[in-house]
Amino acid sequence: MRVLIIGGSQFVGRAYAAEALAAGHEVTTFNRGVSGTDLPGVEAVRGDREAAGDLERLVSGRRWDAVVDTCGYVPRTVGASAAALSGHADAYLYVSSIACLPDWTQAVRPVDDDSPAYDCPPDAGPDHADGDYGTLKAGCERAVDQHFVGRTLHLRAGVILGPHDNMRMLDAWLWRMRAAEGEHRRVLAPGGPEVGMRLIDVRDVAAFGLDCLAEGRTGAYIVNPPEKNTTFGNLLTECVKATGSAAEPVWVDDRFFADHGVSPWTDLPLWVPDTAQDTLVWAAGAPRARAAGLACRPISETVRDAWEVIRDQPVPELPLAAGCGLSLARERELLAAWDARGGAAG
Repeated sequence: MRVLIIGGSQFVGRAYAAEALAAGHEVTTFNRGVSGTDLPGVEAVRGDREAAGDLERLVSGRRWDAVVDTCGYVPRTVGASAAALSGHADAYLYVSSIACLPDWTQAVRPVDDDSPAYDCPPDAGPDHADGDYGTLKAGCERAVDQHFVGRTLHLRAGVILGPHDNMRMLDAWLWRMRAAEGEHRRVLAPGGPEVGMRLIDVRDVAAFGLDCLAEGRTGAYIVNPPEKNTTFGNLLTECVKATGSAAEPVWVDDRFFADHGVSPWTDLPLWVPDTAQDTLVWAAGAPRARAAGLACRPISETVRDAWEVIRDQPVPELPLAAGCGLSLARERELLAAWDARGGAAG
């Protein structure tokens, strides 16, 4: 196939470019050239998707079998891109998010492939009244549908991890385990080791999307492991193994963290408090994607390969630039408070 990737130089876009090249597809990337480096073998077109002139220059004299949009967050912007590309591509894959489904965390039952998306208009701007991430993603889906009627593929991805992750959630845990020496050997671990999770490797998302395009599939798919594929305890164990760490996880209950102002997802990446509402985050399966051939690699492979990318980099201070992780000083304070309370017995 001839594939255009909007983005293509970091994380999800990079994974699509790598998987497409490995499969023998012809790949064009369209980005500003400031967030990352394009992979060898792609035709890199520099431009800003918010600039009409850049979009006109991109499509001039070009046509693709499919567009893969990995970096669309505002419906109005995504709609402009889709409009410019509508006569120059046969299909449009939009990398959406499971967060576009309000029932993901707001209902009493897990979402499924037929759950309704947020009611966000396709021309919404970044200042839309209900303009959170998930709401705007739903509007972006509708913006694409307007210009590629019957030719769209929406991948509503769950929690994506893997090499080159610009969100740095897994990186934060890997760096923390690497720093586990001496007085830093004890590592705060949230909730309980038995908490089940669904985590998907970015490369599996990309491979599935490209296969769907090659097979002419359309519609919306939740892209998540069919079953819970790891526990929090196993995830941290794999981080310890990958880094050769001497870390000793200290499992601390959710109430303690709430009492001490620790923020879910950022202070402790991938942690959501164990309430009836938030456990829905890990409950959504993906039967439609599974039937279409979605394959998910073991979490141990994801952790290992993510560490290989960063292992030779200078050890950063936590929290990372993306806001992930606790500083070691803050963690020591919390561990001392936990010990003073008597730990689990408190």
